[in-house]
Amino acid sequence: MLNGKTILITGGTGSFGKRFVEVVLEKYQPKKLIIFSRDELKQFEMSQKWNEKSHPCIRYFLGDVRDRDRLLRACKGVDYVIHAAALKQVPAAEYNPSEAIKTNVVGAMNIIDAALANGVERVIALSTDKACNPINLYGATKLCSDKLFTAASAYVGSQDTVFAVVRYGNVIGSRGSVIPFFLERRKTGVLPITDPRMTRFWISLEQGVQFVLKAFAETMGSEIFVPKLPSMNMLDLAQAIAPECKYEVVGIRPGEKIHEVMIGADDARNSLEFLNHYVILPQSVAVTRSHLYETAKPCPQDFEYNSGTNPWVLSVSELQELLSSTCEDLENSTMEWSTKGVPK
Repeated sequence: MLNGKTILITGGTGSFGKRFVEVVLEKYQPKKLIIFSRDELKQFEMSQKWNEKSHPCIRYFLGDVRDRDRLLRACKGVDYVIHAAALKQVPAAEYNPSEAIKTNVVGAMNIIDAALANGVERVIALSTDKACNPINLYGATKLCSDKLFTAASAYVGSQDTVFAVVRYGNVIGSRGSVIPFFLERRKTGVLPITDPRMTRFWISLEQGVQFVLKAFAETMGSEIFVPKLPSMNMLDLAQAIAPECKYEVVGIRPGEKIHEVMIGADDARNSLEFLNHYVILPQSVAVTRSHLYETAKPCPQDFEYNSGTNPWVLSVSELQELLSSTCEDLENSTMEWSTKGVPK
């Protein structure tokens, strides 16, 4: 699907972007692969591994998703866009709300405008579990972004541009995640635990990339794709990383939840279940399009995809197996977890 195509990824120097670039260069032959980001140092560092000499398709494009004109230029001749750029740190967004809105909401609008203006074929935007029933500003901005992308089809007209969203949980070992924080604090002999009940959905970078590629292949437009993922308890994670440490309960931070939700009860009526993932359809097309998904079944009316009630839970031993490669190399690991106990 990607062979001969020109692909642009915003936020391309982040954890997801680097893994996506690695997968695409290993498995496909794109015409161009454009890394769009605002950090020239990270682009320089990436170019030490992937540059135009070793990979003639690679391009590095400095720019910010807040800059509509720059995006219009960057998207010229582009076939596919992956929108991964975001301000995603919850405390930072709470303290700098206008900055989060400019990047996560206005940036999404700019991506849509640039894609439509340049006749881009497909756009996949990355979302987060925090966009479902949000209680913090980061989640609220990503919910706005999701709504913008799922509604963008209304502006397509006679064009063939398709917009969709991929929503998943915390990415194992990504920059700013809890794993590198725990690894650093392990040296002190004490790990801070926000709440022993806290659970999260978890996905590896490799799985995230593969799910985005799956969404590119299957989207008809306006869907939110949600993978079936395992949950983990935060205390179990601490025990898997540092069983010798003591644990200090410090309380949840502003904007945090005890459990995360990827499909809320109010979205269940418009959601379809597949073997390995769910699809949330906009209410405007849910009734007319549901019959097109022959392998899916409607979700129950009161269904909620919640990390606290998810039947697929990773044990401490599974977490230790999962983390074995992560502790050695947080950025380049291609972790896989056991599928034992995956709900049918």
